[in-house]
Amino acid sequence: MPAYRRVIVKISGEALSGSAGFGFEPATLERVAADLVASRKLGTEIGVVVGGGNFLRGAQAASKALARETADTMGMLATVMNGLALEAAIAQAGGSARTLSAIAVPQVCESYSRQRGLKLLSEGHIVIFAGGTGNPYFTTDTTAVLRGAEMGCDAVLKATNVDGVYSADPKTDPKATRYERLTHSEAIDRNLKVMDATAFALARENRMPIIVFSIADAKAVESVLRGVGRATTVGV
Repeated sequence: MPAYRRVIVKISGEALSGSAGFGFEPATLERVAADLVASRKLGTEIGVVVGGGNFLRGAQAASKALARETADTMGMLATVMNGLALEAAIAQAGGSARTLSAIAVPQVCESYSRQRGLKLLSEGHIVIFAGGTGNPYFTTDTTAVLRGAEMGCDAVLKATNVDGVYSADPKTDPKATRYERLTHSEAIDRNLKVMDATAFALARENRMPIIVFSIADAKAVESVLRGVGRATTVGV
């Protein structure tokens, strides 16, 4: 039996770019899609929040020539592109997915509403929540926790490029310590950068556990749902 009844999987845009570094790498997209389809077959209802950093990060793109609000809107549109790509890849992998966007783009996908999201999840679709929160100044990490709360999820699965939360960047600091379990407050107080403080605070308020794991391996999401994956649990 899977560890959770319903989850949000947060996947960064960079994770979809693979070794390409920009856009999305077809082999990586196919692997992630296959993992999500296999995970859904376990019986867990799955929502996905995808980032847009493989195309544009709003906070980084903002400058004197480009207002933060405009840059963030561009970043939210990038998440719609990733959502559509992931939806198509899931269909190719034999699954069923629907993209709901917090920014209205009716020519390409449905607009987000809580009722529609709940209905699609209950019908067995993998639901991709694109367009961020629909507002500037909020990250897709915060979006993942927000959608998790709105959809009544048991946990947010945060896919990263490392196998959990560390005291420092393990790629640059050989003394970095990996945590098995943390509270939301500890993650905020220690200024751990795996998610932003707003996301951690919202998760704490809603008593939403966050499972941090590496998306680099095949069946990464499936392993977490089976309770055998290597990960850090951030919870109450």
